[in-house]
Amino acid sequence: MNVMKRFIQSPIKFLFVTAVLMFGSILPSIAADLQMFSNGILINNPANDGDSLLVEADGKSFRVRLYFVDCPETSTSSKSDAQRVREQSRYFGLSDAARTINFGNEAKTFTEHVLAKPFTVHTAFASAGGRSAQGRVYGFITTADGNDLGSLLVKNGFARTHGIGRETPDGVSRDEMVEGFRDFEISAMLKRVGIWSESDPDRIAELRAKQRSEDQELKELQSQVKKTLTPQSLLDLNTASKKELQSIKGIGPVLAERIIAGRPYRTVDDLINVKGISPKKLESIRPYFIVGKK
Repeated sequence: MNVMKRFIQSPIKFLFVTAVLMFGSILPSIAADLQMFSNGILINNPANDGDSLLVEADGKSFRVRLYFVDCPETSTSSKSDAQRVREQSRYFGLSDAARTINFGNEAKTFTEHVLAKPFTVHTAFASAGGRSAQGRVYGFITTADGNDLGSLLVKNGFARTHGIGRETPDGVSRDEMVEGFRDFEISAMLKRVGIWSESDPDRIAELRAKQRSEDQELKELQSQVKKTLTPQSLLDLNTASKKELQSIKGIGPVLAERIIAGRPYRTVDDLINVKGISPKKLESIRPYFIVGKK
């Protein structure tokens, strides 16, 4: 994969200080060993978009969710999709959500174009959630000419720096990759390419501030709920029964069985490896669990 460690020496690095609050957080992921799959092909599927796609490589098919980047959604078919489109519109400084969806479809087309030739996938099969029965796994995709797909999306203004990240197959650290992606994003903003071509510079700060305010309100609500929980009321992730697990909102019988099958856990964060638990779901159920009695 053509990812260079000199990312952080980008000539536009000095802009980072003034723009740092503009970027999405990169959450840590479980650093299991990456596996390489060659001769990848893109499988046509209605659920494909710019950063989440069904692929087949070395005879194995799976849905890959790219590390580090987030492309706009391609529809608002569900409430969560609509909320995400609203948040993405505010981030990119777009007042019209329809334009955000349009750029999501352009990102999908861009990905299809650059993956027209066989590519390489690296994944540790860490769960990335998803609504399909098969779920998704986080991964890196390297194009036929040696470019990282996530980097290309950000450079061309079709994605932002946001989401789960980890050390690359080439050994570049997560933090260094974040710095590089942020530089790519600033460059795309300055060039006004892709989505950034329609950003409203006079409103972007206002729109992002509104999103941060709503996010903070949600965090405070979650914090209030957490304060009502006592150590005695928390469930031990390694000993809770199926019935007890199902008492938590968002955990049904199937997910409860998967959680039990994944034991033992060292920390609550290890739940990210359970199929069907996305980073968002993990945050919503985290307050109800402990590992070991405290």
